[in-house]
Amino acid sequence: MKNGRPGVPRSVQAGFWDGMRAGLPVVEAERAAGVSKGQGGAWFRRAGGVKGNGPVRPGGRYLSVAEREEIAAGVAAGLSRRVIAARLGRPASTVSREVRRNGSRRGYRALAAQAQADERARRPKTARLAGNQRLRELVQAMLERRWPPEQISVMLRLEFPDEPEMRVSRETICQAIYVQGRGALRRELAASLRTGRALRKPHRRSAERRGRIPDMVMISERPAEVADRAVPGHWEGDLIMGARNASAIGTLAGRTTRFVLLLHLPHGHDPAAVAGAMTAAMSGLPARLRRSLTRDQGKEMALHAGITQALGMPVFFCDPHSPWQRPTSENTNGLLRQYFPKGSDLRGHGPDRLAAVAAELNDRPRKTLGRDTPAARLAAALEEHSHSPRR
Repeated sequence: MKNGRPGVPRSVQAGFWDGMRAGLPVVEAERAAGVSKGQGGAWFRRAGGVKGNGPVRPGGRYLSVAEREEIAAGVAAGLSRRVIAARLGRPASTVSREVRRNGSRRGYRALAAQAQADERARRPKTARLAGNQRLRELVQAMLERRWPPEQISVMLRLEFPDEPEMRVSRETICQAIYVQGRGALRRELAASLRTGRALRKPHRRSAERRGRIPDMVMISERPAEVADRAVPGHWEGDLIMGARNASAIGTLAGRTTRFVLLLHLPHGHDPAAVAGAMTAAMSGLPARLRRSLTRDQGKEMALHAGITQALGMPVFFCDPHSPWQRPTSENTNGLLRQYFPKGSDLRGHGPDRLAAVAAELNDRPRKTLGRDTPAARLAAALEEHSHSPRR
């Protein structure tokens, strides 16, 4: 009861969250579950946009008493965990974990296991970050340096291998920022995350129509060596756009090194401006590190033939609406949005600011590089090829 009115039944709440997890918009999930308009949105905001925080249907995610009794009977009969799991319609790992954490085969008892599960499920609990000041301060410091939660989690495991209390998962960090009641971290730290959003929500991008660029060489004709990332010198590029597409910053990212170059475009992003900025930025690299460029079919690349002639670097174009063909560029753009938020005017960022942002990204350890930095990888590539002829 709340204010004299009965609360929404748990089964109805579960139906709403089932719809959210299935990808329905909030309004449609409300309608499908029979929830009043606005109620589901309130639950969603209270959960910080975290779709996993709603109630789960009984007997769905968690083992029931009856299932634990079936496990106990199977263990007593000497059945394998795989056979028991098949009878329950559960993964074998679920049965294995359940038995291991509740007395193993010799000591497993259904009622005792249920009592322990109920105790573990009791709420509220002290959040991990809320109860560990040292860990919380370390995580906040890394977030302020714009490190993503996944990287923070990995670095803590590497830095404190013998201190389990100094480890925290990516999801725990996100929930400590977003979810009411778990706010161990300052809410404003959400601005330090790559998305910068106050709530989690699906990212949608409308289709974009573009004119065809003459004489394009498609990605299907790109050499096989580009795909395996073994040879440095292959790049991906893009533009990040400002408010109303009135301003832009050009990006170049090495597929092997992940090294980032930013192009200053103070007078617009027409083909001539982009070609000039790109040529100036890459002309300082050795020819052996200018092997190819992969781009989308944006009109700003209409002068690609001139870029190839000036730099000796062929340009390959992705298929329409296929951002996954430029994964390094897409990831780089996501990182850059921490510094250049969507909807902002990018003309106020001069060459010094762009150089500082690029330097910060290039000095950041990257998971995909084995925690090495893009700057170190580029330096190694320059050293490796400085005394060898271009292949």
